[in-house]
Amino acid sequence: MSRSPMIVRTGPALRRAIAGLRARKATIALVPTMGALHDGHISLVRLAKRRADKVVVSIFVNPTQFAPSEDFSSYPRTWKADIDKLTAQKTDLIWHPDIKVMYPDGFATRIVTEGPACAGLEDRFRPHFFSGVATVVGKLFAQVRPDVAIFGEKDFQQLRVVTRMAGDLDLGVKVIGSKTVRERDGLAMSSRNVYLSAERRRSAPALYRAMHESIRLLRAGQDIGPAMAAGRAIIEQAGFELDYFELRDAETLAPVASLEGRRLRILVAARLGTTRLIDNIAV
Repeated sequence: MSRSPMIVRTGPALRRAIAGLRARKATIALVPTMGALHDGHISLVRLAKRRADKVVVSIFVNPTQFAPSEDFSSYPRTWKADIDKLTAQKTDLIWHPDIKVMYPDGFATRIVTEGPACAGLEDRFRPHFFSGVATVVGKLFAQVRPDVAIFGEKDFQQLRVVTRMAGDLDLGVKVIGSKTVRERDGLAMSSRNVYLSAERRRSAPALYRAMHESIRLLRAGQDIGPAMAAGRAIIEQAGFELDYFELRDAETLAPVASLEGRRLRILVAARLGTTRLIDNIAV
């Protein structure tokens, strides 16, 4: 049987644990999560194990990245199952603070993000989201002091924001993106997929099909406008309410007028009923 990870819940306990790892000259990888772990998260842990001697997984449902209309209170929390999965992966340490540890009384500091955080994608629909993400990730980097941190590419704008923040603030951590893990029908794995009814779950892979159809048309020489419109039509016909379906520069997330000379990404966010899904793929 695999040895259970060390679980720490307070700042002093975390500092002692990290100091012990550093005393043994170990490199440290951090995998930040909000729990409700699925195979996509486990792929991040596996990549972390390849990139560092010791792996720390944080589990913290961060209230500051939820808007008042969003699902903080109902966000899935599956602590026992999460521990079992991390034990199976021989995770070294789990950082599981409560809200008072992360945001004590009088907490008054936020990280304000620009650049890729102001691309007119997630920020257009969730204006406070990236400040909340950057603040909690900045705290996690300061607390764990990892050499590398692993983030999934499914949240691609978030990956770009965190990468930019780590570089801009000289945080000394290398941010690594890990490929999106998908169900067999193409749906990106997400903790929020559990909210989908059986009927809506059958419709959800339309996001993946739509992105591939737009890419097919772009590679066949179709102009950007009509090619992207074809993808949007597929999504709307599947019953989604579309927030955005955009072709962007993969580094800056700026809009593009041509396919030449740059890496590109299609990014999408849409709702099926009350469940909001996001996805992206490289062009």
